[in-house]
Amino acid sequence: MEFCPTCGSFLSPTKTKVGTSFAVVLACAKCGYCKKGAEKKDELIVSKVIAPPKTQESLTVISEEDQKIKTMPTLKVECDKCRNNTVYVWQVQTRGGDEASTQFMRCTKCGHTFREYT
Repeated sequence: MEFCPTCGSFLSPTKTKVGTSFAVVLACAKCGYCKKGAEKKDELIVSKVIAPPKTQESLTVISEEDQKIKTMPTLKVECDKCRNNTVYVWQVQTRGGDEASTQFMRCTKCGHTFREYT
């Protein structure tokens, strides 16, 4: 365990970029002091850059195949697109757990999907 010579705070291991790799140095979170790595190359910890995993672009909540099943609950709400008055309805928790869920609606005629924040 090492401490900062400037302010006396704990020096924690931190990654810093060295070219295309990263080196671990001891850094002070309070004043920003950095203790450089060891002088010998074999004592310097270097790791390769790892690409972050690819994220999924979109998530289909209700697929087209699921839309054909007529067991979803419906409401009498007018569709803005085709003026049909029946929509399928479902709720998804899109925000924090302490917030209300978002109510999604899909027109039974044209398939237009819209939401209502409850």
